[in-house]
Amino acid sequence: GAMSVDSITDLSDNASELLEALQLSHPHELDPRRSRGKKKPLSLNPITWQVPRIVDRCCTHLETHGLQTVGIFRVGSSKKRVQQLREEFDRGLDVFLDEHQSVHDVAALLKEFLRDMPNSLIPRELYGAFLSTATLEGPAQLDMLQLLLFLLPPCHSDTLLRLLRFLAQVAQHAESSWDPQGHEIPGNKMTVSNLATVFGPNILQKEKPGEKDAGALNFEDSAAIILVLQRLIEHHHSLFMVSPEMQCDVLRRLFQTDPDVIEYLLRRK
Repeated sequence: GAMSVDSITDLSDNASELLEALQLSHPHELDPRRSRGKKKPLSLNPITWQVPRIVDRCCTHLETHGLQTVGIFRVGSSKKRVQQLREEFDRGLDVFLDEHQSVHDVAALLKEFLRDMPNSLIPRELYGAFLSTATLEGPAQLDMLQLLLFLLPPCHSDTLLRLLRFLAQVAQHAESSWDPQGHEIPGNKMTVSNLATVFGPNILQKEKPGEKDAGALNFEDSAAIILVLQRLIEHHHSLFMVSPEMQCDVLRRLFQTDPDVIEYLLRRK
C-alpha cells in the first residue's frame, strides 16, 4: 500500500529539499561523463546533472585546446565572434565548439555568461555569508563553505562544480613543464590566485549587472571574493562531498517524516 513516487515533481517541497541534500554523496556521480546513447542510473540521486550546455561546452573546449595558452583569460577576444556565439546559444542552437574557434573567444564567452546570469552562480542572498568565510581559517573555513554549498539550488551547485573542476585543471597547467624529449611546454600563467581574481566578481555578485553600484566593490570585498574563490578551487572535491554521517542523519529524518521517499531512493538504488 505504499505510494509509488516515480518523479521528483511528485514529491512535496519538503521532501524535494531533503532529496537535494543527498545529491552530492557519491564520487562516481560527480563525473558528468556518460556513455553515449545510454543514460547511467544514479544510485541515490534523483536529480540529473544540471549544467547549462554553454558552460559545459566552453569548459570542454578550453580543456581540450586552451590549457597551454598563455594568459588564457586575460588576452583580448573578438567581440563580434563572441556575440555571434552567444546569439547561437541563446537561440537554442546545438553549437559545437572545435579547434576552429579561438580559445580567447570561448574564454570570453564563458566569462560573459557567468557575469550576465540573471541570478549569479552563487545566489546574491548568500553573498554576505560566503564572504564572511574569508575571516575564518583552516577547517572552520572549509566546514562553513561546505554547509553554504549545500544550500545552493542543484543547477547552481552542479554548474559551480563543473566550473571549479575546470579552473583547477587550468591552474595545474600554470607553470611551464617539459615533455619526455626535453622540449618545454609553456605554462598558461593562470595560477589559482589569478583565476580567482578573474572569475570571483562574475560568480560572487552583490548587485545585478547594470544596477547602480554593481561594479563598485570596496577593497575588503574584492579581497574576500578572491580568497573565497581560491578556497573553492583548491578544495572543490572535498567541499562537494556529503559525509556518510550527514547522509545517515538525513536518511533518519526521512525515515521519520517521509518513509515513501526512502522507498523511492531504495528502488533507484
